[in-house]
Amino acid sequence: MKREEADKLLNEKVEKGEKVSPVLPKGIKNYLIDIDGTIGEDIPNEEPERMLIAEVYPDALETCNKWFDEGHMICFFTSRTEAHREYTEIWLNKHGFKYHSLLMGKPRGGNYHWIDNHLVKATQYKGKFTDLVDKKVTIQVFDDGLHD
Repeated sequence: MKREEADKLLNEKVEKGEKVSPVLPKGIKNYLIDIDGTIGEDIPNEEPERMLIAEVYPDALETCNKWFDEGHMICFFTSRTEAHREYTEIWLNKHGFKYHSLLMGKPRGGNYHWIDNHLVKATQYKGKFTDLVDKKVTIQVFDDGLHD
């Protein structure tokens, strides 16, 4: 999906005459993917000189580009600061990553607990990028009175 198509999907949702938050079509995922330590070598903000020479994880490049080619949204979401945007874009483009957007300034420190009004599925990167598989796990949810 080209950037223009993605922008249209994400910005033109109207219900009952009012703009509402968009929802992607069934089967299209909106991947938010970290950079450092996930698609390439872990580089801290305090060492920006290493950002341009960081090693890429080839399986991450292949998988992310496959998802892009399948029509999914790819957004890189990083703790790098806005001051590091240019280096980050150069690095992503140099290695051939296909993506729709890049969000800078994700909170540092990990151990994220994302709360959202949209469905959120989290996948922790543990050393190998592959296609995703189904696995049953226990998750925390808000108490809706329908639990054991």
